[in-house]
This record gives sequence, C-alpha cells and structure tokens, in this order.
Amino acid sequence: GGGGGGGGGGGCHCHPVRRLPRSRCLLSAPVLGKRGAASYAHTLQNIPETQVTTLENGLRVASEESHQPTCTVGVFIEAGSRYEDAKTNGAGFFVEHMAFKGTKKRPGSAFEKEVESLGAHLNGYTSREQTAFYIKAFSKDMPKVVELLSDLVQNCALEDSQIEKERGIILQELKETDSNLTDVTFDYLHATAYQGTALAHTVEGTTENIKKLTRADLASYVDIHFKAPRMVLAAAGGISHRELVDAAKQHFTGASFEYKAKGSVPDLPRCRFTGSEIRARDDALPLAHIALAVEGPGWADPDNVVLNVANAIIGRYDRTFGGGKVRVLGVQQGEPEAFSSVGKLKVKWLTVSPYLQNQSSRLAALAAEHKLCHSFEPFNTSYSDTGLFGFHFVSDPLSIDDMMFCAQGEWMRLCTSATESEVTRAKNYLRNAMVAQLDGTTRVCENIGSHLLHYGRRIPLEEWDARISAVDAKMVRDVCSKYIYDKCPAIAAVGPIEQLLDYNRIRSSMYWIRL
Repeated sequence: GGGGGGGGGGGCHCHPVRRLPRSRCLLSAPVLGKRGAASYAHTLQNIPETQVTTLENGLRVASEESHQPTCTVGVFIEAGSRYEDAKTNGAGFFVEHMAFKGTKKRPGSAFEKEVESLGAHLNGYTSREQTAFYIKAFSKDMPKVVELLSDLVQNCALEDSQIEKERGIILQELKETDSNLTDVTFDYLHATAYQGTALAHTVEGTTENIKKLTRADLASYVDIHFKAPRMVLAAAGGISHRELVDAAKQHFTGASFEYKAKGSVPDLPRCRFTGSEIRARDDALPLAHIALAVEGPGWADPDNVVLNVANAIIGRYDRTFGGGKVRVLGVQQGEPEAFSSVGKLKVKWLTVSPYLQNQSSRLAALAAEHKLCHSFEPFNTSYSDTGLFGFHFVSDPLSIDDMMFCAQGEWMRLCTSATESEVTRAKNYLRNAMVAQLDGTTRVCENIGSHLLHYGRRIPLEEWDARISAVDAKMVRDVCSKYIYDKCPAIAAVGPIEQLLDYNRIRSSMYWIRL
C-alpha cells in the first residue's frame, strides 16, 4: 500500500511460512433499516478504549483490550526510505531482513525457532515513512512476545555472514520486483512526482546500493532510527494494558533515547510535488500499466475523508468481477420480431442498458460495457505532509486513450456535478471498510501503531464515522476541485504505451471550458 495503496507504496519482508492472511471480506451494509443502524451505532460506541502510556524514555505503549484467546503485539517505528539519502537508500529494507536473522542474545535461527515454539507468527514490513515488526500469539504469551520484540529492535546482531547471505536474497527480490509491473509503475510515479526529494526513493533501494551497503551503514541506520521516542509498542487482543506496560518497563527501559552528536536527530526531509511524467515503453509486453496522480493532502488533513468518499464513488473494477448488459427473460409483448422461441413459448429478451451486474460506479460500468481495461483502481496514498491522489489502470494498448478519457471525465464530473445519492452510497462503502478494521487482532494492532505515529493519537471509529457522515455532495465537489481541477498531474506509464497521449493533451483534460 499504504499504501497504500496505501499506505502507500511500501516494501514488505516476511518469512514465507509466517505471512499473516489479510481478511478481504466486507461486512453487510450498516444502515439498512432502523435495527441495522442501531446495531451499527451500538458497535461503534462499545469498542474498547485505546489506552496509551508513555514511558520515561519516550516509548509509547498503547493497547486495546478484548476477550480473545490471541493477541498481536507490534513495534512501530518512525523510519523508512524517506529518511535515507541517495547513498543509503535501501538500508531500512536491508535492516528489516536482518532483524529476522538473529540477535546478539539469540544468534542465527534461534530467534525464529523461539517464536515457532510459541506457535506464534512473526511478520514485518518497511514503507517510506514507517517500519513495523509484530507477532501474533496466544494471549498468555504476551510478556514473552514483548521480550522477543525488545530483543529484535535493541539487539539486532547484523552478523557479517548473514549480511552477505541476505544481500543475495534481496538482490533476487529486486529482480522479482522488476517483473511486478504494478509495483514498478508506482515506483516510477513516486520518482517523477517527487523528483529530487527523498520520497522519490524506492523502499527496497537500488541494486547498486544493495551491493555496496556495509555493516557500518546498517548499524548506523539502527542507531539513528531505533530510538524509544520514535517507537510505539502496540497490542490488541486478550491482554491487560497494565501487564503490557509492566512488560514494556521490564524489557524496553534500556531502549536508547539520546543522540550522541548534535544535529544527528533525523529530520523529516521536505518534499515537493512536480507535475511530470515517466514513460517506459516496451511493446513486447501484452498490457499497459498507467498511473496518474495529483498532489493529495498529508495524513492529518481533514480533506482525506472527502477524497476517500470521492474514490469510493469512482469505485474499482476487474474483469473477474463480471458485469455487462443484463438480459432479462420477459413476458410476450410488443413487435413479433423482438421475440425468440424457447421451448413452446415465445419470449422477449430485454437488454437493459445502463444497469450492469456488479457495477455500481459509472466508470466501472463503462469499463465493463466497452472493455476499456482489464482493471482499474483509485488510490489515496498519504504521507506526513503530502500525498498522491489518483488512479491506476491496466489496459490493452489500443484502449489506453479511451480509458484515460473516461477516467479523467469522471474526475471532472466529481468536481462539477457529484450527486447526493452517489455520495450516500460511497459513505456506506467507507463505513463498511471502517468496521472491517474490527476484524482480528492484527488489523487493530496495526491501526493503533500507525495512528499513534501519524496522528499522535488513536482516532476512535466513532469519530471517523462522524467525519464520514459530515460529507455531502457539495464538499465532494469543492474538495475535488481543490486538488484535481486544473492541476498538473504526475504520470507513470509502463509497457506498450504508444497510444498514451502527449502530456500536454492529458493536462488539458484536467479542466473543462464552461460558460
């Protein structure tokens, strides 16, 4: 994601046996009738409160207690590729790999074996502004899990032999990433939109950097970023906050919180958005990947909620979703030539045109009916002080122009004529996605850790619901106009993209000439 989409555009490393499944199920609509609405409101009001305690060294300890047999405990760190320079880009991703390969206390595979002995799952990821390590285990093992995580972030061994072994693994991963055209497209999008700034860096780093990074580079990265005030210890599940704080005091009190040299405290590098493009034409590829984005708001900006509603109106589409004109078996009436024989009956096939199966958005309906693309998805990727708001689609070479025309037309429609009915539908979709965050301890734990790093507090779902409820069609039109209308976009295109129009032609579709 994420980046994500989301969050957004982050690399991930985890042991292949330990990848945690992510639930993709959607809950039923929360506002169907009085009983459903009351149940939904009751659910929001009865979510356990997030408790937060700050230790003397600046480490924030946060938890949400629930009566479950399992828990997820994680360490979320304010570190990522945005804090790297051109020479050290990739260090954070390299450190994440090394964190699973033993500590000073548990060398080699001893760390992973101890996690396995608990029947637990270990996972981690690195993004542009955040790094996380978390373990899902039985609730009774929470103190042991806290001790394991403290060992992982405070005593990473960084053995020379393991570094060389992981170097080869990461280089192989980079080759595999190059074959994932969606990831490549989004990396290009960041590279052009934030050219000359730290957000242009990929999370994984360059092949050249991975070959050159030394143990000293990795140790320096850990020493600078793995400081207590930059970390959040978050937990969710069948745990006690008091016991979590006690375990944190026991194992994280020694976490460093001081910088030896003046000026060594890492600052968030300033970034700027540049309307521009990168085109990587390769006619040997079967499909074109296109991403177009304007500059969006940072994490804490209230406009984010409105833009998420706008994206829900646009919707998403994949050919596997089905869709197309609905043929209805009708009662005999009308002209004879409109009928066909089915058995002994004369029946009429009614073609119902704008109503399409499984397609509630206009753009999805157009894509399905006219076969404009294989898939498309809008995104709103936020960072501390900026973001990327746009859409990504995959299409046949001869459909690029039509798909771009329809997608930009949908943007212009949102800016000028978004309706209350589609805003209501989009708000219900967002509410469903929001309530889905209650599903499982891992998602709640990630939510707590990310919120404390991004907002400085855990925003309750009840507050999110109030923000969503406050959005109306006028807000959607105004906010979309603010970020989209007559703005210079960033464009990334990969594959057989000969039909992609010149940048200035695409730029000229970012506004309508109206009287």
